[in-house]
Amino acid sequence: MSEVETNAAAAAAPASDGQTPIIFLDDIRVTFKTRTGSILHPNKVQAVRGLTLKLMPGQTLGIVGESGCGKSTTANVMCGLQQPTSGKVYFKGEDVTKRSAAQRRLIGRVISVVFQDPATALNARMSVRDQLLDPMLVHKVGDKNSRERRVHDLIEMVGLPESVLDALPGQMSGGQRQRVAIARALALEPDAIIADEPTSALDVSVRAQILNLLMDLKKDLGLSMVFISHDIQTVRYISDEIIVMNGGQAVERGTAKEVFENPKDDYTRLLLGAAPSLLHPDLGK
Repeated sequence: MSEVETNAAAAAAPASDGQTPIIFLDDIRVTFKTRTGSILHPNKVQAVRGLTLKLMPGQTLGIVGESGCGKSTTANVMCGLQQPTSGKVYFKGEDVTKRSAAQRRLIGRVISVVFQDPATALNARMSVRDQLLDPMLVHKVGDKNSRERRVHDLIEMVGLPESVLDALPGQMSGGQRQRVAIARALALEPDAIIADEPTSALDVSVRAQILNLLMDLKKDLGLSMVFISHDIQTVRYISDEIIVMNGGQAVERGTAKEVFENPKDDYTRLLLGAAPSLLHPDLGK
């Protein structure tokens, strides 16, 4: 069996607990051409270099590192917004590196994304009700009555009053907008959510509320989650397993307890020493 066939078999095969990874990135590399250099020989930046990871059902995987380390590019590869330069992407054991339109629609229903800034992630001209209906209309989910019931369930799920359904994003606070963005990500009942710096644009006290909301939703709905942040303390709070990235590579990985109590890489120790907790003292109480 060739190496490619071996890796494909590994992706499709269940783990020791009988579960197949929702997402498996196998030796992913992403290279961008820059505007510097000549036309024939442009300079290149390696955003991700040989990264392998698995997101298992029910798991929260934290990816942490400073700006430019490749964590957001990794998230884009996972949800299909970025094509890898090399390597393979598997979705529930199926090779989706070069995704067909049907595969993109399927993955779009199973994996949702919560972006950093809800002010730009939401359509400023659409009411909250229309924002929540939109994914269901695009994917032709349910009928008019069932979609309306789902909208009311979603807004209750994220702790907002039904009165916000007729509001525009600009009429709400940053925390309320992020709750709407999370509700929209849950509209299609996904298996996994990719949360890319979902609290960094919020005040500290609001950040704590959103983190607690994500934890409650994960527990209640059995969600898998990829949580991306530059704040290692936040990642520690919410993650089962942590991957520390530096220069496009995973320099350390392990459970949250292992990474914090016994960091092996100098860069991890630097992050731990330089990042006092940005969480509100009431978080988790």
